[in-house]
Amino acid sequence: MGYMLDKGAHSVYALQYHFIQVVKYRRRIFRDERVVDFLKQNVRKISESFDVEIIDLECDKDYFYMIFKAKPTLDIPKYINALKTISSRELQRNFPNIKEELWKGILWSPSYFLATTGQVTLDVLKRYVESQGK
Repeated sequence: MGYMLDKGAHSVYALQYHFIQVVKYRRRIFRDERVVDFLKQNVRKISESFDVEIIDLECDKDYFYMIFKAKPTLDIPKYINALKTISSRELQRNFPNIKEELWKGILWSPSYFLATTGQVTLDVLKRYVESQGK
């Protein structure tokens, strides 16, 4: 199985990430499908402006997760901050009833989960690297 690679001017890369963002205090604000659709559209729009390709984006009652591809030049903290700030502001502006369910109007938990994903398992990659020394 070969890699699905992206190319830059002087690089070849395959960078995929798994991201999870939880609503502060796990408030279940994503019960309305209109709110979920709005969040997804908003996240896609923000991601587009950062040249990030969303592979998968789903939402549960109190969090959303996505898998995305990015270039090596992506400023990940800046991207995540933009996702959190803009989506919070726009959700609360377009769905004022959400604010009533939040603590002090804070939508997102300050922490998040981010992991790189691979096209091969870690064991396969370790075996490859170890075989290079022989």
